Amino acid sequence: MLNSIKFEFPAKSINESLARGVIAMLVGQLNPTVDEINDIKTAVSEAVTNSIVHGYDENGEGKSITIEASLYEDHVNIKVSDNGKGIKDITMAMQPFNTTKPSEERAGMGFTVMQSFMDNLEVKSSPGKGTTITMRKAVGR
Repeated sequence: MLNSIKFEFPAKSINESLARGVIAMLVGQLNPTVDEINDIKTAVSEAVTNSIVHGYDENGEGKSITIEASLYEDHVNIKVSDNGKGIKDITMAMQPFNTTKPSEERAGMGFTVMQSFMDNLEVKSSPGKGTTITMRKAVGR
């Protein structure tokens, strides 16, 4: 491992750009292409947004999100965790256009976007205990 970071921040929408920026700066150590860095930033944005909107029902007051990222010579691993309400059926949640907020303008494409921009995506969740999204992306090849 070349480098790593772990940080926690309040589950507020304003902090989504903070998460993107911190991860972009870390991954910048691998001299990524513009496309690689944009893919990673987009996936991190989706993961953080999912935690806030679905994990905490947009009420993150007093709650937090944790991101851990590990940098290797040719890839990055990123883990986004919350202690929110969790996901009952991960397979269903990962289907395109599936959303827990059908009355709102939510497309239900968060996991689909993450899968399309990252090389690997794994979701672990327990109802009432939160969700952890682990992503991997090759960088600088």
